[in-house]
Amino acid sequence: MGDEQGSRSVSDPDPSGLHELRVVEAELNERWPETKIEPSLDRIRALTDLLAEPQHTYPVVHVAGTNGKSSTSRMIDALLGRIGLRVGRYTSPHLQLATERISIDGGPISPSDYVEAFRDIAPYVTMIDSRGDVPMSKFEVLTGMAFAAFAEAPVEAAVLEVGLGGGWDATNVADGAVAVLCPVAHDHAEYLGTDLAGIAAEKAGVIKPGSVVVMAQQAPEAERVILERVAEVDATVAREGHEFGVLERQVAVGGQMLRLQGLGGVYEDVFLPLYGEHQARNAALALAATESFFGAGVAHQLSVDSVREAFAGVVTPGRMERVRAAPAIFVDAAHNPHGARALAGALTSEFSFRRLVGVVSVLGEKDARGMLAELEPVVDELVITTNSSPRALDPDALAAIAKDVFPSEKLVVEPRFDDAVETAIQIAEETDDPDESISGGGVIITGSVVTAGEGRALFGKEPA
Repeated sequence: MGDEQGSRSVSDPDPSGLHELRVVEAELNERWPETKIEPSLDRIRALTDLLAEPQHTYPVVHVAGTNGKSSTSRMIDALLGRIGLRVGRYTSPHLQLATERISIDGGPISPSDYVEAFRDIAPYVTMIDSRGDVPMSKFEVLTGMAFAAFAEAPVEAAVLEVGLGGGWDATNVADGAVAVLCPVAHDHAEYLGTDLAGIAAEKAGVIKPGSVVVMAQQAPEAERVILERVAEVDATVAREGHEFGVLERQVAVGGQMLRLQGLGGVYEDVFLPLYGEHQARNAALALAATESFFGAGVAHQLSVDSVREAFAGVVTPGRMERVRAAPAIFVDAAHNPHGARALAGALTSEFSFRRLVGVVSVLGEKDARGMLAELEPVVDELVITTNSSPRALDPDALAAIAKDVFPSEKLVVEPRFDDAVETAIQIAEETDDPDESISGGGVIITGSVVTAGEGRALFGKEPA
């Protein structure tokens, strides 16, 4: 990318480029959002053809599945970078700032570089728009921006997270030498349906001929479909629980200590500063994907020290992330029952709260009841609220759903997000016994990526 930001004078009224970023985001938001799609690769292929196919100028690790994609992508990025490559990472959606979606050298690109990436491809986007009845969607344009930014950098490897689905996702015009299949579960039913085998078939569309597939443990019907795709395109598969996996996991201060079985051997004493068994499994998945990228196999390990250092430095914003110490406050982007189940497991296995209060806002198209049912066994009281998304469920509507899961005396409705968090803190600190310490209370802010992002912002966390 260019050095526009570095060349700004000290008198520049907007040295951070945030004003221009807001202008570009407003322009992008006039396009179809990520929740509205017309399944086709024609538009993104036409754009990349005009851009001279930037997505083919670097090897790609393609990450698909329902849950764990962003965390696994960040871990692969950290491993590849620590081993010595310049890495680009494309993930979605963002928590706080759009620049989070396009990462180079382990961090988001600057607002000015984001703006430049858009302006560079905008004339070509206009050309594509003029050719058909359906203009390019926001996600398609963002994908083109990422491809071009990575080629311009240039990066030596790109980690691409699928946005929605797989086969017809805009990222699928890239050819992943390694395809990573995170756990497949129900989500986005309006596009993917409710048949798990059908969902898995769509997600397995990222598997390319001759590639290596690194597969997390799957439900039998999903695994069968994925393995059929592997056989169809003559790919090679490595399966969690067979060729790689978590051998041992111990809760530690600030995270967990792991013993991982990789494709090339055992990696001992790996500290992961994240919570939950699901993150340990994501780590094993990321390790096997990185080994596959470098062609590691039996008796060909990656540098154990590099692996330890990479995992020790992993940051996954909005994924069981602690944003305050007392009371302990966490934000988590769980937005479907499978994600909520993983969150509940982490809260149970890693912590012993005297009282745990949930702050929940869910988007309208999601399975709110399913998520609340997963949280009910671990949350003592629930504060229902909303977030800034126009798709967020009205608090009263969400409360009506919650009453089918939680006793009414455990429910509080606070329409303002900041008031909801403050109320949850007060409840977490309450005690009926004046001699009892108020310590040991906890708050979990969850229900959607938007909710987690606003929780981070409320506690002063910078985009990452």
